[in-house]
Amino acid sequence: MAEIDENDVHAKKLALVQTARRCFMQRLQTNAGGNLSVKLAGGAAIVIKPSGVGFNECTPDNLLVYDLDRNRLAGHGRPSKDLDFHCALYCERPDIGAIVHVHSPWATGFASSGQEIPCLTVQSIEKIGRIPLIPLSENGGPQGPAEIVPAMADQSINAAALANHGMIGLGRTLMQAQYIAELIEETAHIAFVRNALKSSGGQAN
Repeated sequence: MAEIDENDVHAKKLALVQTARRCFMQRLQTNAGGNLSVKLAGGAAIVIKPSGVGFNECTPDNLLVYDLDRNRLAGHGRPSKDLDFHCALYCERPDIGAIVHVHSPWATGFASSGQEIPCLTVQSIEKIGRIPLIPLSENGGPQGPAEIVPAMADQSINAAALANHGMIGLGRTLMQAQYIAELIEETAHIAFVRNALKSSGGQAN
């Protein structure tokens, strides 16, 4: 099992709580869905939100620590079903240090319609480039490692939408992953407005 630095664990827990509350305040995630994780120093373990805990209810005491083989190192809550794809992404992508997965309304609306969110603005083109749409699992359930990891294996991909589910932002830090998640949601909102204007006969470049 991975050895962990307790000071690093504490710092990463505080950062995750701050990011979770920012997500909640921006309404990227309500209720107890979605998940956040951040890699610890050394890269062999992560801090992750447990199942059944809302983003606004995250505290240093209720977060979990797991190694990338999905062995519990600390914490007492129930592990999230998202643990598998978080660990698999970190193993596949050593360049990333944090994952923000939320069920935000604009991005999820696009994903549920079967449409890929187009990057339309200068910022989204530069910071994201493309937001692939990842289909449901073969049995029609939520996406897991088999669907998510191949779609995000390319290190140029830092964003994805999950059909009928939500979206994922990746970054070297929690703040970077959070910024990507915010930009995905903003991009979906802009794309919806653009499409509505076009369909109503309004002028759009």
